[in-house]
Amino acid sequence: MSVEDEIIHWWKDEKGENHRNCLRIESEGPQLANGFPRDGVITVRLVNTVSQQAIKLNPDEALRISTQLLQVAKEMLNQKRALWAQHEE
Repeated sequence: MSVEDEIIHWWKDEKGENHRNCLRIESEGPQLANGFPRDGVITVRLVNTVSQQAIKLNPDEALRISTQLLQVAKEMLNQKRALWAQHEE
């Protein structure tokens, strides 16, 4: 298993104490099992100061999630641009 990327997010609670969340993407490449090719596994792991959770995805599931994230992010950026355009008028 290899770590592909980590996105670290720092935040402060009501008391002003720092906390860290980490979104880690891990991968395990395709392999032969019982003489047949098997999909690899993409693991999305959320790690915070008290626990961690992970979900394992096949390549098709990971592609669906990444496509959806891309569409939502693009739409949000376009909405922000529209707000800036209104603000500058």
